[in-house]
Amino acid sequence: MDIPGPSTRRTALRLGLLAGVGAFAAACGSKTEDHTVGEAPSSAAPSEPTVTNPAEALERLKAGGERFASGGVRRPDQDTTYRATLAAGQHPFACILSCVDSRVPPEIVFDQGLGDLFVTRTAGQVVDHAVLGSIQYGVAELKIPLLVVVGHEKCGAVKATVEAVEKNSAPSGTDIDSLVTAIKPAVTKAEEEKATDMVDAAVRHNVSNIVADLGTKAILSAAVTAGTLKIVGARYDLDTGEVEWL
Repeated sequence: MDIPGPSTRRTALRLGLLAGVGAFAAACGSKTEDHTVGEAPSSAAPSEPTVTNPAEALERLKAGGERFASGGVRRPDQDTTYRATLAAGQHPFACILSCVDSRVPPEIVFDQGLGDLFVTRTAGQVVDHAVLGSIQYGVAELKIPLLVVVGHEKCGAVKATVEAVEKNSAPSGTDIDSLVTAIKPAVTKAEEEKATDMVDAAVRHNVSNIVADLGTKAILSAAVTAGTLKIVGARYDLDTGEVEWL
């Protein structure tokens, strides 16, 4: 067996470092185009045309939601060939901030494929610094033209907040308290209007509050002013599968 000399080992080390840098860039969602040497995979084009503005992005998302609600889903861009093309970079057309509820997976609810949606999920769509930074990254670096805040019927986080307010419950001493604090203003609005369905009214107010707040944040507010980003709210109905745009 030949023992590699110093020169050979240095070459291998350099190649290993280059490979590591490439892997790190891909893991961080690099937009770099595919420069792989060799034959490109077939059927590389997505099933939908490229979205170039907020209006087109919203229409595409609405169409997907309608397909899901009616049972006519396409489940686009989920095959192994298309998956391989996405290794070169991502170009999502919408950023979705939704609840963690297992019954409301955005890619399924909006009938979208791999690489279409840039999704962040928290209980009650509560926004913290990590969530906001993730959304800002999507808008600034990936040029995503649409941000949708999706609440849903019978949200457990909202219901828990309503009960905590009505019972004047003491803090639990856990991080769940931060959810209650964030959602509480929506419950207060529902109380002020004497809503007959407190949970549903609070769900809607919570979405509206988040949409309004996101519109004031750095990067997002500038993009909205420039017309390159639209921020909208929506409510998903668990019973019908329909999305109501708020």
